[in-house]
Amino acid sequence: MKRMKLAFLFVLLISFTEMAQEVTGTVYDDQNVPLPGASVQVKGTTTGAITDFDGNYSIEASTGDILVYSYVGFNTQEVTVTGNTLDVTLQAGLELENVVVVGSRNANRTSTDSPVPVDVLDVTELVQSAPQVTVTEILNYAAPSFTSNPQTISDGTDHIAPAALRGLGLNQVLVLINGKRRHKTGLVNVNRTFGRGSVGTDMTTIPSNSISRIEILRDGAAAQYGSDAIAGVINIVLKNTVNELQVDVNTGAHLTSEHSPQKKIDGEKVSLGLNYGLPIGKDGGFINFTGNFSHRGWTNRMQEWEGSIFNSYNSIERVAAANNYDTSLLLDDDLADIFQ
Repeated sequence: MKRMKLAFLFVLLISFTEMAQEVTGTVYDDQNVPLPGASVQVKGTTTGAITDFDGNYSIEASTGDILVYSYVGFNTQEVTVTGNTLDVTLQAGLELENVVVVGSRNANRTSTDSPVPVDVLDVTELVQSAPQVTVTEILNYAAPSFTSNPQTISDGTDHIAPAALRGLGLNQVLVLINGKRRHKTGLVNVNRTFGRGSVGTDMTTIPSNSISRIEILRDGAAAQYGSDAIAGVINIVLKNTVNELQVDVNTGAHLTSEHSPQKKIDGEKVSLGLNYGLPIGKDGGFINFTGNFSHRGWTNRMQEWEGSIFNSYNSIERVAAANNYDTSLLLDDDLADIFQ
């Protein structure tokens, strides 16, 4: 009996050793330089570790487990544990080729290296996945800090929708095109609309199918770009594709319910956009053309009215009753004679 117990404890000790052994190693980049702060995790579990300043790590894992190595800017790599020591070399990834212009004086920096957060919106994907057409509609849909609403009965503001960031003034948002300042409009909003008394930038004049991506910088914008960027910076990066024709067609309308007296359609919206680029020279030059046609129909949700327009509260009957006249038996002509 004692021999069976000893054998059982010996097998249990071996199993425990196989299940929990300390695996150590070093994580290098493709230049054979240790990577501090790299993540090492046992796949399928919550067990993980972070490399120190010398790229060294230590983690509890068993033989046959898969360790997942990841680091910002490098391709994730999976390695099976075969011993107590495991050194790994990570290769630089290609997913960070998208260079962000705003938020840094260094053009070589990417969004992950910028000192402040930068929102990067892929307009091509947004146009395909969301029912939005213009630039302001796309930003309203994708950027929580952006505000722009069409105005009615407000003079020129009907045609130029005010756009703002973080609820601040229109003239406190700096709009860039490929990193260059975009001019503001000559319209001063004065009709009690959003942004009254200020002048903004008309972004609806930029066709959405000519845009590759939109970068939004909110924090620290004024420190780099000046007081006209207190609310933030919106940088619109145009497409640079060549020998590629892109056609975008969007349409929609509002259909009244079947219970309405008159069934009709209003609010029609049609948009047609074309984009094509031509190469210039042998050094990567190009010229990109974009054309856009947009039509928005009128909207009227008022159906035929069948009730009374005036009632006893705001009509002449109220005045007559206040002067002790019994209007229940009087005709319109009689009321006219009373108040002549």
